Amino acid sequence: MQKFLFLTTAAAIIGLNACQKANKNEQKAADSIAVATGDTTAMIDAKLPDPASFAGEVAGKKASLYILKNKTIQVAISDYGARIVGLLVPDKNGKVTDVAPGFLTVAAYEKPDGAFFGPVVGRFGNRIAKGKFTLDGKAYTLALNNNGNTLHGGPSGFHNHVWDTKQVNDKTLEMTYVSKDGEGGFPGTVTTSVTYSLTDDNALKLVYSAKTDKATPYNPTSHGFFNLNGEGSGTINDHLVMINADKYSAVDKGLIPQGEPVSVAGTPFDFRKPTTIAARVDEKNEQLGFGGGYDHNWVLNKPKAGELTSAAEVIGDKSGIKMQVLTTEPALQFYGGNFFKGTDIGKYGKPIVYRGAFAMETQHYPDSPNHPTYPNTILKPGQTYSQTTEYRFSTVK
Repeated sequence: MQKFLFLTTAAAIIGLNACQKANKNEQKAADSIAVATGDTTAMIDAKLPDPASFAGEVAGKKASLYILKNKTIQVAISDYGARIVGLLVPDKNGKVTDVAPGFLTVAAYEKPDGAFFGPVVGRFGNRIAKGKFTLDGKAYTLALNNNGNTLHGGPSGFHNHVWDTKQVNDKTLEMTYVSKDGEGGFPGTVTTSVTYSLTDDNALKLVYSAKTDKATPYNPTSHGFFNLNGEGSGTINDHLVMINADKYSAVDKGLIPQGEPVSVAGTPFDFRKPTTIAARVDEKNEQLGFGGGYDHNWVLNKPKAGELTSAAEVIGDKSGIKMQVLTTEPALQFYGGNFFKGTDIGKYGKPIVYRGAFAMETQHYPDSPNHPTYPNTILKPGQTYSQTTEYRFSTVK
């Protein structure tokens, strides 16, 4: 009897090992197929970083990670740069997908390649030509950080500081940063507040407000990166994009706007009807050549200035995840990930490949302080800056 039990148990163990080996082989084969087809979302179990392991210190100030959630989506936000670190939403089949590529540690965001992954940027989002402008008859020179220009506030911009943060409830986070007079070369002490919240209609909502004690250029925006097929899933080339804009800003080699916005009609910049990013991104076009693809400002069609209206829609070709961008801002910078080198490793151990993520940065026009005819970006004492932007998520089959 004992011998029979031993033989039965041994057979069961052998069978279990064989089954586990077969399952591993099947998974390995499935993973190989996924890699070959570019569908690597099947290989990722999406989850947000652990706040305990993400914590760190920047310039002597403790950095932390906060989690917001509603019934459908979750987002991880770091107080270092008020940045989006991960964003979990369900795809068309209900599978949880992380649509915000990012990194697992604060230290990774301190590196040059990580600086603009997901933060709120300012004091002036986008570029100021040669880092120079004149305000009230006085010339100012800013710190440079992008081909002889000042980009996103320069090296000491909002992205490079730990914000004071209060988690109001499971769905709301209040963040504040005080930019002191002279920081990066900008005049005035500016206090910026950004409230992140998750709405009942599955939007990640950002509400900005700011005040200053001296007149200063001011144009903050979220530099969130997205891949609607999921981080690590390959390029965003086959995402469908619609941008509600009849005009865009033509630029020079340094991506500085030249004159007044021009019509998108008959150009690769016409996204008034849903079009894949790949459809025209590699056409021979001087503007595409300057940006290495899409990295331009679109002037949004606005029935009334300052209203919250739809700016853009993007759909993940594999996931069916749809992201609608709504904003009170007059313009939008669409950046197609043209400068990713594939050397940055994301949260799931996979490289963030060339054109592996996109950004939809709601904003005023780039270099506005040097263009009197562009919408005003000068914040003055006694005024309160306000802006609202939403990234609203749903699915299509």
